[in-house]
Amino acid sequence: MKVLIVDDEKPARDRLRRILADEPGYELVGEAANGHEALQLAADTAPDIVLLDIRMPGMQGIETAQHLNGMDRAPAVVFTTAYDEYAIDAFEARAIGYVLKPVRRSRLLEALEQASRLARGTLREAAGEANLDAPRRHVCAQAHGELKLIPVGTVIRFRADRKYVSVDHDGGHDLIDDSLKALEAEFGDRFVRIHRSALINVDRIERIEKNREGRSRIVLRAGSHVGSKEPIISRRHVAEVRRRLKES
Repeated sequence: MKVLIVDDEKPARDRLRRILADEPGYELVGEAANGHEALQLAADTAPDIVLLDIRMPGMQGIETAQHLNGMDRAPAVVFTTAYDEYAIDAFEARAIGYVLKPVRRSRLLEALEQASRLARGTLREAAGEANLDAPRRHVCAQAHGELKLIPVGTVIRFRADRKYVSVDHDGGHDLIDDSLKALEAEFGDRFVRIHRSALINVDRIERIEKNREGRSRIVLRAGSHVGSKEPIISRRHVAEVRRRLKES
């Protein structure tokens, strides 16, 4: 089994590496000090299991795991954590692997043997129950074998595009595997649905006006661009968009 270690503390990584070195059934394929490094290493090495610290600077372990879970070949995740009993109860209830720090050899080997891949939504439910940060701060696109992390704050629009979702953001345009329904559930406090196939970042809306055909359309704030396709609001969503714009 190929294993990737992710922890911002070198002594913690050293401890895990020493334990794995004595176990013939596991091969260490890399070490990362943060979530961004972990995702790129996972894309490069295709680990079977990721030993993942929850609390790290920048991208936290929960968000890192969500991105790992969206890969074509998602690795099993075992969290290394110092969190309290509420987080542990939430993890146990949903069969999420964890090891308490300081890590004991016997417990780590037990967790490795029991490691299983997470069903979509499982981690988010557990994180919410345990009062951990559940919503991602990035969405993840894969292009040419590399992972591209797009900060949610830079996203202007999510739009259904056949079997993918297109993302218009400040840095350009990308495709992601997330469904529009799942994105709305996760980021509904920041985005509003304007019709059945598009969500718009509320903070990027300047105003609503009628176009030449009498249809309601979004006028975006200066510097926000979504290409040539005009953001039209369907009749059933106009009232909600106006309400969200008024509250923002």
